[in-house]
Amino acid sequence: MEKQGVYLGPRLRRLRRDLGLTQAHMAADLEISPSYIALMERNQRPVTAETLLRLAKAYKVDFSDFTEETGTNITARLESVMRDPMFQDIDVLPLEVADVVHSFPAFAEAMLRLHTSYKEEQLALADRRQGATGGGDEVHGDPVAAVRNFLGARRNFFPVLDAASEKLSARVTEAGGLISFFQQKHQLRVRRLPPEVMTGSLRRLDWHRKELLIDDTLDGASQNFQLAQQLAYLEFYQDIQAAVQEGNFETENARRLAQRSLAAYCAAAILMPYATFAKAAETRHYDIEALARQFGASFEQTAHRLTTLQKPGQERIPFFFIRVDQAGNVSKRLNGGGFPFARHGGGCPLWTVHTVFQTPRRIVTQWLELPDGQRFFSIARTVSSGGGAFGVAKVERAVALVCEANYAERLVYSKVHPKPVVPTPIGITCRLCHRMTCTARSEPPLGRQILPDDYRRTDVPFGFSDS
Repeated sequence: MEKQGVYLGPRLRRLRRDLGLTQAHMAADLEISPSYIALMERNQRPVTAETLLRLAKAYKVDFSDFTEETGTNITARLESVMRDPMFQDIDVLPLEVADVVHSFPAFAEAMLRLHTSYKEEQLALADRRQGATGGGDEVHGDPVAAVRNFLGARRNFFPVLDAASEKLSARVTEAGGLISFFQQKHQLRVRRLPPEVMTGSLRRLDWHRKELLIDDTLDGASQNFQLAQQLAYLEFYQDIQAAVQEGNFETENARRLAQRSLAAYCAAAILMPYATFAKAAETRHYDIEALARQFGASFEQTAHRLTTLQKPGQERIPFFFIRVDQAGNVSKRLNGGGFPFARHGGGCPLWTVHTVFQTPRRIVTQWLELPDGQRFFSIARTVSSGGGAFGVAKVERAVALVCEANYAERLVYSKVHPKPVVPTPIGITCRLCHRMTCTARSEPPLGRQILPDDYRRTDVPFGFSDS
């Protein structure tokens, strides 16, 4: 009777090639025949526990590393690929997927590589198409796109700035608050003045008079944020410049936007220091309004800060953040979780971030599902800026904070909105969404042939072929 084991053919072959060994050399090291090595690599024989022990002894192999791409993992990945709407007219059963993985592992790996390449090309093509029409994030020389890519590549976390801001926050507390700290450390007096005196400025540093001037129509959270941001410029200017240099920006506008973004990052970290804020977030189950009141911040500032909690060893839920206006323009996009929304997200009208304007200041939650089966939990609400006095213009925007569905149980909001049987199907953008039955579609997907309507008009805006 054959000994039980696991089928690890591709991994065994990759290990052997990485070590520069022939099948005969490996067979000699493991004290088995070269033909048996060949059979194991073709998944015609399992890798037994005894063989695994010999591998570990001969090549110092960590079992967890060696088996990380086992059949179960590859099967799950391939099943996810087959849920792509591109294959929705092909009935592939889970059992068939498992058979392919176990009987033809090389073919399964090739399929995964092809699909990954396909998705990357789809994104690149969408970048070029959207860039040509002024709607993309990859327009050459676009400073906003450059800064978004800079922040996204670092998952919106800057450990040096965060640590320095946390230490500074403690010193500010010891001094009795921001206003006292400015007076004691920088000999600056903070003054609140009306808009007609500020002449279009929310904050102005007057070195001649040794004064920091703040618009008195700002609410408490906004005033604190402006004070903290000015303090970041004074205390961390060199650190911020060093971080900006890492971005290798092509234009001065991009460098200035990056500097402003990092100063704002430091301001949030001063007002909401990492360790204290991260602990409070877990204790309050990520209740954004409760956290905002505890730290004297706004809803948007708090939601923004939640995207930055990725300190190694002290990571919290990775969030994606987006801010849009009523016309659908994206004015802020922050990515702390590596989500597909980060590149083109925000354009699907089925997402409630576009409908919360109908219910101002009310939090709206939603379970989402992307075309490839990934599921997320969304928290959306309107926020406002400006105003503060009669006749002063106010701008209404909507913000959304999104996490993967498996994190949702840690959020207070999921307790009042349990996971539904069928989440809302959304797409990253119409050009990349292959759902055939979406009546909210504004554009046909890339790579699909539009059907004529000479004799038949579909009930969706664009009828397109299955392949």
